Amino acid sequence: MHLSLWAYPLLFLVGIVAGWVDAIAGGGGVISLPVLLNLGLPVPLALGTNKLQASFGSVAATYHYARRGQIDFKAARLGVLMTALGAICGALAVRAIDGQILSRLIPWLLGAIVVYSIVRPSVGASDHPPRLRMGVFFTLFGLGLGFYDGFFGPGTGSFWTIALVAVQGFNFLKATACTKLMNATSNVASLGFFVLAGQVDYAAGGAMGAGQLVGARLGTGLVLKKGARFIRPIFLAMVFVTVVRLVYVSLTPPQ
Repeated sequence: MHLSLWAYPLLFLVGIVAGWVDAIAGGGGVISLPVLLNLGLPVPLALGTNKLQASFGSVAATYHYARRGQIDFKAARLGVLMTALGAICGALAVRAIDGQILSRLIPWLLGAIVVYSIVRPSVGASDHPPRLRMGVFFTLFGLGLGFYDGFFGPGTGSFWTIALVAVQGFNFLKATACTKLMNATSNVASLGFFVLAGQVDYAAGGAMGAGQLVGARLGTGLVLKKGARFIRPIFLAMVFVTVVRLVYVSLTPPQ
């Protein structure tokens, strides 16, 4: 479909905001996807286009965090492999599983993250000893969250971040950097299926993707300057916004 010319500068600006938010705390899709839908893109096309623009941002954020030494690629390579495998399986399962089950369950799980973070105010402020061996952690969470991102998606970054903080003992800065690597993996892996199905608007995705590159650079720079304590309130805010949006969508009757 063809969008009006005025839509592309808007998509670029939305991409900047979504990329900035996503680089800091995740949840950029809460901003970008509704805009694509409100511009009139059909749901499958909006989802595929959203994956394209999100891939720009997550790859760019991963690059900036890696340049500053915040990602241990050797330790995370199993996670990358398992996440890619999980995302491919999730994308294949879209037609076989009822997504309504997840749409009802996920807001409760995200709400639990908010409660946990409020009850444990010091969580993520500094590193603590891991509760699982790295290989076990990345196998379980890579397959699980990769599958979830390929199948459904909302809140994936929040789940990765809190898992890395609570289970592996990462501080918020280190967890956010590793989350971007896993997000980039599942975004690119699942994007392939949307491309093969012809469900990507490359002009709209490119405009948002260009904005994502700018937003990711600004967001990572701010995080690297401010540190772990800066991430926590934005992380909680984006989890809360994601919960509200998912609840609203689940309660709104289809048009």
